[in-house]
Amino acid sequence: MINQLSFPSFVWKNLWRRRLRTLLTLCGIGMAIGAFVGLVGFSSAFEQAWLHIYTSSGTDIAVIQRTFLNTSIDESAAGKIRALPLVAQASPMIYNVMDLTPEVNALVYGWKADSYEFKSLRILSGQRFRDGKPEVILGYLLAEDLKMKPGDTLEIQGSPFKITGIYHGGSALEADALIMPLDELQQLSGLEGKVSTIDVRLRPAPPGEPPEKYLKQAQAQIEAVVPGTKAVPAAERASNNEFVRLAHASAWGTSSIALLIGILGIANTMAMSVFERTRELGILRALGWSRWQVMLLIQMEAAVLGLGGGIIGIVLGCCALRLLARLPQTASIVSSQVPYPLLAETLGIAFWAGLLAGAIPAWRGAQLSPVEALRHD
Repeated sequence: MINQLSFPSFVWKNLWRRRLRTLLTLCGIGMAIGAFVGLVGFSSAFEQAWLHIYTSSGTDIAVIQRTFLNTSIDESAAGKIRALPLVAQASPMIYNVMDLTPEVNALVYGWKADSYEFKSLRILSGQRFRDGKPEVILGYLLAEDLKMKPGDTLEIQGSPFKITGIYHGGSALEADALIMPLDELQQLSGLEGKVSTIDVRLRPAPPGEPPEKYLKQAQAQIEAVVPGTKAVPAAERASNNEFVRLAHASAWGTSSIALLIGILGIANTMAMSVFERTRELGILRALGWSRWQVMLLIQMEAAVLGLGGGIIGIVLGCCALRLLARLPQTASIVSSQVPYPLLAETLGIAFWAGLLAGAIPAWRGAQLSPVEALRHD
């Protein structure tokens, strides 16, 4: 009997005969999954933008003390790091976020004029700034927002700065940022002699030495010569800073709420379905179906709703990312390409969301007594 009354045919029949409810449920879970794909995809692209800052400049290690924006490292530590035999270059810097106008705020970098980080930039017009001078260079995206060019004056926290150049950044986060002399940013922030981090470029590893071992050796030497600091590999630093963690937390927090709403939608649909099909379930029990088979039937329907909504959500999320990749405000950060692991993770979440939503209705349906179910009106 179970072979004649196959599960797929029952699943399809039960979902199809309530088409409007099924469609609304699919749209609900699809919107939730779409929010997940869009938000997590955005935060992943944001992380990749930070990673590109390091890879484009050739930075191997970031030396920090506690947190990404903690400015308690003595600038003099850069000289000690440069003296190490494994170190090719070491550049102290400061990161900060400042209001440039009432409508525009931007990430501000404080670099020394001879920093090796400049090799990742391409000056489009004008020239670099000079140490000790109230001068700045703007990323081309920020220059477009401010409608400024070389020779203009930009007031930052009450102090005038001359714009000496416009550059194209090695990363999207640099293209929409401002770079000024390290000493000038230290004075603006009241942090004379202090820096946020010291970026380090290593010398090439000796032939035959594993890169991982060489990197760990350099980390140990740096931490030994500058006690109280941590020498973090650039890739790890890009994925583990306050900005990226905040983006990931916001993405997962917001999408989790949307997923919860989608799960409740599936649960409501399955609960109504079980109530309306009480006599049908009683007949199946009378024909010999076990409680586990009834539970499996209802769980399969919930899983199909979850997977169907997941597919719709992936399409919606990808469309949202493509739209963000075309908008001027976000085009420099967002990538329209969704990583395949994220797609697989999304389908897995949609599948398990369906099973979770159908668990209680399936259990209630399985507990129905055949006699009582057949008496149900």
